[in-house]
Amino acid sequence: MLLSTDIWVGALIRRAELAGAFGVVVRKGDPRAGAVLVKVLNRTDGTARLYSEATRMDGERVWMQPAPSDQEPDLDRYIERALRIDPDLWIVEIEDRQGRHFLTEPVERG
Repeated sequence: MLLSTDIWVGALIRRAELAGAFGVVVRKGDPRAGAVLVKVLNRTDGTARLYSEATRMDGERVWMQPAPSDQEPDLDRYIERALRIDPDLWIVEIEDRQGRHFLTEPVERG
């Protein structure tokens, strides 16, 4: 059984905060079933990464990096395009000195 999106997002932000990072919901989508984009900002080295949830052929939930860039403006453009396609999308930003994403599901390299 999957958690509703609002509860899942709250847990992600809480994990980040417990580890000393800062997390914020930039945009709320559908509270029950909205998709989520997680943008991770590393102010130490000036990079950013974006993660998008996906489902593998075997039904397992995973995360992937949908945009190849590590520059925040590029990722913001990707987010703007995604919002035009899916108005129920959640956007979460995590700021962490080590660049950690705090996702518990598998993260696949793209």
